[in-house]
Amino acid sequence: MRPVRPGPSVLVALVALAAAAAYGAPAPGAAAGAGAAASPAFRAESHPRSVVWLCRPGAANDPCTFPRAATSVPASGPRFPTGPTNVHPPSARKFDCFFVYPTVSTEHSDNSNLEVQVNEVGAAIDEASLFSQVCTVWAPMYRQATAQAVRGLGAHRVSATLEKAETVAYASLLDAWKAFVARDDHGRPFVLIGHSQGAVLLIKLIADQIDAVRSLRSRLVVAILAGGNVQVPTGKKVGGSFRHVPLCSTPRQSGCVIAWSSFPAEPPADSMFGRPGQGVSLQGGQRAVVGQRVACVNPAAIGGGTAPLDDYFLREVEKVQPPVTTQWLTFPHLYTGHCESRGGATWLQVTDVAAHGDRRPVVTETMGPAWGFHSYDVNLVLGNLVRDVASEEAGWEAIAR
Repeated sequence: MRPVRPGPSVLVALVALAAAAAYGAPAPGAAAGAGAAASPAFRAESHPRSVVWLCRPGAANDPCTFPRAATSVPASGPRFPTGPTNVHPPSARKFDCFFVYPTVSTEHSDNSNLEVQVNEVGAAIDEASLFSQVCTVWAPMYRQATAQAVRGLGAHRVSATLEKAETVAYASLLDAWKAFVARDDHGRPFVLIGHSQGAVLLIKLIADQIDAVRSLRSRLVVAILAGGNVQVPTGKKVGGSFRHVPLCSTPRQSGCVIAWSSFPAEPPADSMFGRPGQGVSLQGGQRAVVGQRVACVNPAAIGGGTAPLDDYFLREVEKVQPPVTTQWLTFPHLYTGHCESRGGATWLQVTDVAAHGDRRPVVTETMGPAWGFHSYDVNLVLGNLVRDVASEEAGWEAIAR
């Protein structure tokens, strides 16, 4: 039997351990970050006064500037140093990335506080830090709906408690966004990055704050929205969630959206992702079903088709033998991906293509078939995404000239 990667609760703890180890902080307990005060290594950075920044330029111990060195672990043969470094953006300093982390708070309330804790730091390292080679990464703390509140989400219902918690979370994120645009971005082009709850909130933010504002829309390089159920009319690239912002269809297109949810097979009828008007669509207030589909843009092949997935995982998550010395590792020729639509669902089909005898660890549906590979949406294609951003930035610059 091939080894599998850990489940989501263990995954969060392991990533938090990586964060603690990287910054010399005390390792968290089994319930990492649950109601704990911020460690001195993760002291909140307030700038401007109304925003607590998880990541921002010049911050001490900024998790979004975590080391990028990686080791490639093939099925056989020698390992070798690697990294998503074969990217050639015009200049990383010309572009800002605004990252909204997924549901990681285990505080005993419906909304988190704004203290920077190890779980948030771990999420920033795991999903945002590799983008620092193609942009300056900003990530605000926000009063997210905690894991406790998100239990109120089902395939065909969302509890009043979760709806209220999401309203608080969005208002908190909106305050941070407005401060970022007014005081920090200085008119630079920007990339939006969100996963899970982060993607749900960014969908609303794009619809409310960017989609109809040409001056902001013209500065949007690309929005990366993983596991949030962006919706479009069937057969179209725009409409549904956004009136003007389309899905990406070419690698150098700018002002567009890359969105997907990862599954090993067709999402079931009670899926939380990939089916319009249910699951996380309800979490974001998207209830339309008729004539709608959930968007899928393959990060490994924006123009369509099947392509190898360039995965990146932290070494604490993998525990390969012998251990690697770099913070990251990647498994070449382990997965391919393509967008597929069937039975009312649209998803990124992730296929294990390893040869017989390959003993490298593989992802599984650790939260059940209704969630698919949701926990790994970003890491499965993280190398692809970094290159996508570099390409979109080059496209944006070509138009700007």
